[in-house]
Amino acid sequence: MLDNTDRKILHELSKNSRLTMKELGEKVHLTGPAVSTRVAKLEDQGVIEGYSIKVNQVKLGFYIHAFLTIIIQSTNHQPYLSFVKMQEQYLVRNYKISGDGCYLLECKFPSNERMNQFLEELNEYANYKLSIVIDS
Repeated sequence: MLDNTDRKILHELSKNSRLTMKELGEKVHLTGPAVSTRVAKLEDQGVIEGYSIKVNQVKLGFYIHAFLTIIIQSTNHQPYLSFVKMQEQYLVRNYKISGDGCYLLECKFPSNERMNQFLEELNEYANYKLSIVIDS
């Protein structure tokens, strides 16, 4: 079970996973070795599954951030899943969802033209509802 200190550790690591154990310890009022032991325990328990970076997609040339609610009429989703797997340069995440749709697809595109081409190809596998991110 997590206590308040563990929650503070997770909060600080979610803001900056590159903190040294000494820096993290100062933020949660523990010594470096004590916080290191807690982080290792959280990793061993599977609470911390890994560490990642946040990438500025605009600086990489991806100016359009979009979410697509994917609607597949058949029970065979494999053609759609195979298509999406081949589109990894545009794919951020593909979530299987309940409710209004089958999947929620998060994508990034370098241009309207490339997004339109992607959507035309997607039409062979599924219907969709498109939402473009204005600000985050």
